Amino acid sequence: MQSKRLKILLFIIGLFFMWNVYGQKVINYEAGMGSRKSDNNDVWILYQEVKAEHEGMWLYADSALLNTKRNDFTAYRHIKIIIDDTTTITGDSMYYDGQCRIVNIWADTVVFVDGKTVLKTPQLSYDRNSSRATYFWWGHTVNGIRTLDSRRGYYFSNTEDFEIYDEVVLQDTSSRLLTDTLYYNMNTDEARFVSPTTIYSDSTIIYSENGTYNTETRKSKSYKNSRVINGSKILTSDTLYYDDIARYGEAISNVSIEDTVNLVTCIGEYGETDQKNRYSYVTNDALVLQVDKKKKTDTMYVHGDTIYVYNNSDNEAELIRAYYKVKTYRNDYQGMSDSANYWIKDSLLVLYYSPVLWYDSMQCVADTIVATHGADGVKQVNMQQNCMLIEQVDDERYNQVKGRHINVYFDKGQASYADVLSNSQMCYYLTEEDTIHNTKSLIGVNAGVSTNMRVYFVKNEPNRVTAYGAPDMQTYPIGRLPEEYAKLKGFRWITDSRPRKWQDVFIW
Repeated sequence: MQSKRLKILLFIIGLFFMWNVYGQKVINYEAGMGSRKSDNNDVWILYQEVKAEHEGMWLYADSALLNTKRNDFTAYRHIKIIIDDTTTITGDSMYYDGQCRIVNIWADTVVFVDGKTVLKTPQLSYDRNSSRATYFWWGHTVNGIRTLDSRRGYYFSNTEDFEIYDEVVLQDTSSRLLTDTLYYNMNTDEARFVSPTTIYSDSTIIYSENGTYNTETRKSKSYKNSRVINGSKILTSDTLYYDDIARYGEAISNVSIEDTVNLVTCIGEYGETDQKNRYSYVTNDALVLQVDKKKKTDTMYVHGDTIYVYNNSDNEAELIRAYYKVKTYRNDYQGMSDSANYWIKDSLLVLYYSPVLWYDSMQCVADTIVATHGADGVKQVNMQQNCMLIEQVDDERYNQVKGRHINVYFDKGQASYADVLSNSQMCYYLTEEDTIHNTKSLIGVNAGVSTNMRVYFVKNEPNRVTAYGAPDMQTYPIGRLPEEYAKLKGFRWITDSRPRKWQDVFIW
C-alpha cells in the first residue's frame, strides 16, 4: 500500500514539473520507487517498473535517472521505447535529451523496429525531429527476404530511406549487392549507389560506379564504368540498362559486348543484348573483332551499320551478321558488301549483294562470295553467279577469269588453283622474266572461252590455264587483243575501296 502511494506521489511530482521547466514539455514518469539524488536535487533516482512519456514517446526500464532541470533521462536494463504505433527500440542502457529530442541507446544488440523493418546494432541514436536512426558500429537490417549490412548508416523512419556506408551488403534470395555507399528505400525497393558497386545474381554479375538497382524487379541503371558479366559474355558501356529477370540489356556510348570463349568483341555507340533469345547487336560505328585462337595476330574485323551476334545454347557466339555498307579486314584477305554473315566455329565468311573480296593482288567479284580460313590463312574462296577474278598487270591491262561459279583453293595461305565452272572466259597476259635485272616483260596474251577452266597459281599469280569442254582459246600479240577481251563484260576494278588496314573498314 505504501509503495502504491509513493508511485502516485512521484507521478504527481512528474506532472508538476511538466508545466514548470522553462515553459517546455518535460518528461513525465512513473516508478515503483524513487528518491532525489543526495548531491543533486534536480536528479530523481527511479526504480521498479519505470515508465516515462515525452511528447507521445513512451519509455520503459528497470531503473532510471531523471534530471528535471536539464529535462533528460538515463535508463538501465530491459529498455523499451515506443515512438509510435509501428516504431519501437529495445536495449540495455539509454540516454534521452528532452530538449534536443534525441535518444542514444546501447546493448549487445539494440533492436530498432519500424513496421516490417528490423535494424540491429550495438549502439543507436534516434533523432525524433527528423525521424532519423543512426548507427556507427555495424548495423544489420532485415525486411522480409532482404537484408542490409554496413559499418555505419542512417535510417529515416518517416520515408523508409536508408543511407549506409562502408562495406555495404544488400542481399535477398536472388541477388547480392556490394558497395561502400548506398541509398535504399524499403518501400520502393530502389537502391542508388555512387561508388564502385558489384551486384551478383544467379545468372549475372553487374558492376558500376553510379546507378540504381531495384531488388524487386531486378532492373539496374548504370551511368559510370558499367559492366554486365553473363557467363562468357561481358557487356560494358558508359550507360547501361539491364533487366536481370528478362536477361535483357540496353547500352549507350562506348559499347562493348565480348565473348571471352570465342574471343569475339562487338563495339559500337549503341547496343542491346537479349540472352533469352540468344542475340546481341551494336550500331553506330559498329565493329566486330574475332581473334584467331591459334594465331592471335590474325584478327577478323567486320564493320557495318548494324551488327548482330547470335549465340548457341551454351551462350557462346556462333554467328555474326552485318548489315549495310559492310567491310571486312584480315591480314590475308579483305572484303566489302552490302551485308555479310560470319560463322565463327567454321571460320566461314559470306558476302552478299555486290560483294568484293581481295587477297594478295587478286580481286574477286560475284553475286555471293564465301571465304573460309584455317590456321594457315585462307583455305577456300567460293564465288557464285557472275563471278570474275581480276589482277592488275599495268595501268591499262588486267588478267581476268570469268564464269558462273569460281572456286579458288589455297595451300598454306597461297592460292593453288581455281576452278572456273560454266561459261568460262579468260584474258591472261603472258610474261617473260629477266632474272638478271629482276624484271618482267609482256610477250603476248591468251584469251578465249571454254565450258570450264582451271587456273594454276604460283606465288598467288596466274601461271597457266587448262580449258575443258569445247575451248576456243587464242594467243594474241600485245596490242592486238580484241576489245571484248580487254575488259570482260561486268568488269569493275575498285581497288581504291580496299581496306589496307583494319581502321579502313570505317571508310566507305
